Amino acid sequence: MAADKLEIDNASILDNPNERQVEFSGEVDAEELQFAVQYDVLEALSGDAPEEDDAVEMFNRFSDEIAEAGLAALARNPDQPLIVISENDLE
Repeated sequence: MAADKLEIDNASILDNPNERQVEFSGEVDAEELQFAVQYDVLEALSGDAPEEDDAVEMFNRFSDEIAEAGLAALARNPDQPLIVISENDLE
């Protein structure tokens, strides 16, 4: 059965501009997992590319959509130590 909810740990949200992604921990079915959402996803959601120091703010604004995309990324690649959310995971 597919997971139906990703709980984002807001204290774990970290911008990684070198990798052009925002990284965070999340809990799915009582298991803690590591995720990263690419800047391209933030741009697709907002219409604007993240600029210096605003990627986390964009992440917070679209956290519900990112959580849904995180479930899609998890279903696509469940065995990865870091589950990367890409534009392909958006509905």
